[in-house]
Amino acid sequence: MVPLHWCLLWLLLPLSSRTQKLPTRDEELFQMQIRDKAFFHDSSVIPDGAEISSYLFRDTPKRYFFVVEEDNTPLSVTVTPCDAPLEWKLSLQELPEEASGEGSGDPEPLEQQRQQIINEEGTELFSYKGNDVEYFISSSSPSGLYQLELLSTEKDTHFKVYATTTPDSDQPYPELPYDPRVDVTSLGRTTVTLAWKPSPTASLLKQPIQYCVVINKEHNFKSLCAVEAKLSADDAFMMAPKPGLDFSPFDFAHFGFPSENSGKERSFLAKPSPKLGRHVYSRPKVDIQKICIGNKNIFTVSDLKPDTQYYFDVFVANSNSNMSTAYVGTFARTKEEAKQKTVELKDGKVTDVFVKRKGAKFLRFAPVSSHQKVTFFIHSCLDAVQIQVRRDGKLLLSQNVEGVRQFQLRGKPKAKYLIRLKGHKKGASMLKILATTRPSKQPFPSLPEDTRIKGFDKLRTCSSATVAWLGTQDRNKFCIYKKEVDDSYNDDQKRREQNQCLGPDTRKKSEKVLCKYFHSQNLQKAVTTETIKGLLPGKSYLLDVYVIGHGGHSVKYQSKVVKTRKFC
Repeated sequence: MVPLHWCLLWLLLPLSSRTQKLPTRDEELFQMQIRDKAFFHDSSVIPDGAEISSYLFRDTPKRYFFVVEEDNTPLSVTVTPCDAPLEWKLSLQELPEEASGEGSGDPEPLEQQRQQIINEEGTELFSYKGNDVEYFISSSSPSGLYQLELLSTEKDTHFKVYATTTPDSDQPYPELPYDPRVDVTSLGRTTVTLAWKPSPTASLLKQPIQYCVVINKEHNFKSLCAVEAKLSADDAFMMAPKPGLDFSPFDFAHFGFPSENSGKERSFLAKPSPKLGRHVYSRPKVDIQKICIGNKNIFTVSDLKPDTQYYFDVFVANSNSNMSTAYVGTFARTKEEAKQKTVELKDGKVTDVFVKRKGAKFLRFAPVSSHQKVTFFIHSCLDAVQIQVRRDGKLLLSQNVEGVRQFQLRGKPKAKYLIRLKGHKKGASMLKILATTRPSKQPFPSLPEDTRIKGFDKLRTCSSATVAWLGTQDRNKFCIYKKEVDDSYNDDQKRREQNQCLGPDTRKKSEKVLCKYFHSQNLQKAVTTETIKGLLPGKSYLLDVYVIGHGGHSVKYQSKVVKTRKFC
């Protein structure tokens, strides 16, 4: 009599143009089959104890077969959908009692039996429809030819199948703990901390495992296979192979199956061969992140957006086989940004404001009495700041401010003003602001357009330096200060000391040179000079001029570094 597995080989010839000997747990053959993964590609036979990846075209069913040679054999079949729901069913076809005729094999009985198996539907054992990882398991299965039929009605997709007749010893998928939920233990505006109970696979079975955390904004995932399908949507699904094509590992890399040399093949994926294609897929980039963290069972996700809902999944993967199991995922909404506190401005009172780099501050001014005009005085101490003023929601002003500026706006009875200050992209901003309906006396001193201090090189000596600066038509008080600095003093250091809002009260008394008043109705003559004496030869000095207004508020001119002569 012809052996059973040779009989079955002939029976399956019409079903697959490239079938092989029906796999059993012959260990030598099994190891050879596992090493040669391409051996199973596009094959109708499911190997015993190895997970295979394959594809489905929409509305095109696919069938797989495997044999159980003896009665009362344990059996487990696991199907993992990737990227789309599947419909699948498992059925059993009884084997004929007589496998062939006598002698070397009579083809007529074989032909009759082959047609008998193909034409009969068999007994349906299990069916499922959905995108969950589902399995069929039996502790005692009859011998026979088993058929697994799969269908995708939604779109072209791929999937994984694992079948084994030794489920108790294999245990290919990591186990979940008795409580498989992922918990959110801490929630912030941009961070979420997750925790889960460890898998018994590491502690009891002593198998190497790692956890992978997946974050996205759409939904939870049922399998790591579905996550990888999403992550590879941009480049892996560019080309879908034609049905019936003999696939090589390179073809499968095009269709989205992970390869051992995926990093090396990426350059080839960018330019797929036009001969492979059935459709060209164009998918948008997916907002999903996968982070594998080793065997830790607590993880903090950072750099999230405030007030945004995220979905979190945890997968435990066997580090040797790469087969994985999904925990029960969770979701959470990050906390809202702290609401901006609106600062109330009082009529005629100066308010100090600090604005973070690229940040914003909101101020509110609500005059208590009827008014015809509103005047805003703004003194930007460091970098430029953008100011926007709205009256009862209507935008009246939007400008960048450097130094001291004054804005006068038309008033309106019972009007309320909202001021928005936006910081500079280079650094933080400091400023003083005053809003008033009675601008009889300006609290800030008036300034010329040019606030530089000019040094006269020819008037330098070994112990003195002469400088000049501009004034205005208003009579103001000017104070000049000096400070010895190193020769290495540069523009960056000088810029750090350019806070114009820091007044003379922050300086040492020993640094003060003098204070004086001056002005001129003729702006061309509103210039004053001063010679600073008592300096040391060959030394560098930082000179600052402060102009002080009627309300005691001061503004600093741009600093100047001068150097005395070394030899006179």
